[in-house]
Amino acid sequence: MSLPPPDPKFDLRGIGAEVSSLHFHCRVHKPCPPLLFSGQGRDLQIHTWNLAEGRNEVTDSIAVDSVGFCKCSLLNNENCLLAMPGKESSQVQVIDLASKKIIGCMDPVADSNWGMVMCIKLWQPKSGSSPLLIVGYEDGSVVLWHVLEQKLMTRIMCHKEPVMSLDFDCMNAKGVSGSSEKILSVWTLDEQQNLKTCKAQEIVNPGIADVALRQDRKILATAGWDCRVRIFGWKKMKPLAVLQYHSASVHCVAFSDHNIPEERLLAAGSKDHRISIWSMYSQT
Repeated sequence: MSLPPPDPKFDLRGIGAEVSSLHFHCRVHKPCPPLLFSGQGRDLQIHTWNLAEGRNEVTDSIAVDSVGFCKCSLLNNENCLLAMPGKESSQVQVIDLASKKIIGCMDPVADSNWGMVMCIKLWQPKSGSSPLLIVGYEDGSVVLWHVLEQKLMTRIMCHKEPVMSLDFDCMNAKGVSGSSEKILSVWTLDEQQNLKTCKAQEIVNPGIADVALRQDRKILATAGWDCRVRIFGWKKMKPLAVLQYHSASVHCVAFSDHNIPEERLLAAGSKDHRISIWSMYSQT
């Protein structure tokens, strides 16, 4: 018999605005609780903050030309790269944060008609290799780009509606995307660097605002327009739990990257101005 879904460990209130973005940060060298960052920027700026020793100050800023819904994607490799929407609606730029120079600009051909960039994931296959970029577009397609060569590598149609969210498991070369439909699309990247659709997982209600894989690549969480967070086993996309707490659409989900199993957490941010914190299948 399956276990009933848990209640949240606690919730964070008094935020005063919809929560559209969440990110955990866990200190590796010091045993301490994970830090959770939340927010939604509307000033067309990407800020770098100094939070050391209780400080709260902006140390640097980068102007953003896009006013869309797409979140940036950060890659902490040797150079620390940031992917963000470009000046044109279907364009993605990748910049080196240290120099603020654009190292790649992914721009579809003029007659592609893919629509707006909706979600992006910047990743690196292995240390020292060239970074790659996965982009979900308004027309329902998912595209893999080579960043330094600014070259389209492969493209597949995953959804009939705009791709609202995606995540990628680079260890198993497998990704997942969600849209306004009732479908989670699972796709793979083969050795020839071709994307292939492998499974469509149906859910009860339409609208998947965000998807997130836990760092151990065992479970997946989705943020639903129906106010629910859904948990799946990543290997076979087996439904594990439906978490019901929020009174409005859930915009975002994030897993902590803490190495201690019993302290692995899931955070969900909602239109209802609340953040719920869950302890999810720590022994899975």
